[in-house]
Amino acid sequence: MTKIHAEIGILPIGTPTTSLGKYVAQGLASLKKIDGIRYETTPMGTMVESEDIDKIFEAAKSIANAIFDMGILRVETILKIDERRDKNNSLEDKLRSIGRF
Repeated sequence: MTKIHAEIGILPIGTPTTSLGKYVAQGLASLKKIDGIRYETTPMGTMVESEDIDKIFEAAKSIANAIFDMGILRVETILKIDERRDKNNSLEDKLRSIGRF
């Protein structure tokens, strides 16, 4: 089975300050409860890897719900999925492929 990669970006709207760190941290904490995914946080989003596309959707939903649970009434979720069925690549493999050019 091949790995599916996704980038999840979450934007809480209507926060009392412009700082979003505590919302990001709470969303990431929710990912620890999901079996079958691996994730890496970047400055602009979170990369998720799984063999099951439903786990990708579960991760995006989990992050958003964690932020809603903090009292935020509006959350924008941006989900970009790369599902490739001809090759079993990891996130690190994708980065290494850039070095060939």
